[in-house]
Amino acid sequence: MLESVDPFMDPQEFFPDMGPEGLELMRREAPRQLCQKTGKMLLPIQGFLVKTPQHVILIDACIGNDKTCEFEESWHKRSDGRFLAGLRAAGATPEDIDFVMCTHLHIDHVGWNTQLEDGRWVPTFPNARYIFPASDHDHFSSERGVAYQESVLPVIAADQAELVGPDHKLGDYLSLIPTPGHTPGHVAVEVAHAGKVAVVTGDLMHSPIQCLKPEWNFAYDHEPELAAESRRQFLGMASQRQDLVLGSHFPLPSHGKVVAQSDAFAWLED
Repeated sequence: MLESVDPFMDPQEFFPDMGPEGLELMRREAPRQLCQKTGKMLLPIQGFLVKTPQHVILIDACIGNDKTCEFEESWHKRSDGRFLAGLRAAGATPEDIDFVMCTHLHIDHVGWNTQLEDGRWVPTFPNARYIFPASDHDHFSSERGVAYQESVLPVIAADQAELVGPDHKLGDYLSLIPTPGHTPGHVAVEVAHAGKVAVVTGDLMHSPIQCLKPEWNFAYDHEPELAAESRRQFLGMASQRQDLVLGSHFPLPSHGKVVAQSDAFAWLED
């Protein structure tokens, strides 16, 4: 479910290692991720709905409404029905969700975990168990920033949270892939059935250009070297297995495959 696609940051700020030559490479190889008007990175914010014979699962919960986000004006105190409308268009209501799986606990992946009712933050999905990476929870609970207070802590208070390790499996179809670096407990989510595999990347990668340049880290990666190593390992695995890759922030439609190319990889959009 798509929540928004807005210009976010200058690409050379987004990828500090890019440099002018890298910017030209991105203009050639991933032009649709650059806003023609502002030159900034276009960043889709979206979650993914998975229906299995056992469960209805939401992977990542975007920004949400009414949330505090002083550093990004377009995210601050949003009031938009697009995300929940997309959920219903996909054939689910908030009451239908059995699990909410957060790849990590950043503000643009946990927002719809909660909604504001009578001045209180309450879980948006009343019947769901919320799956949080335990290492991420340890990290963010020590800081208790505003996103944690608004979008994570109320879920814990409602006794709907489950803290899991990076080897967690959810039913017969979903499992986690440890991809630390962007945050301490970051995970990708693998969906497998009948010999076919799809993987939701979360913030392991933000752009197809990182297939060609996996060493390019996002400015806000918590441990840049570890994030780059996680990317390389994932890209090698995804290219070998020919997984369907769902890039959470990739240009729409955000899905394709990774192929090995020289000493790096290439992105083939579906």
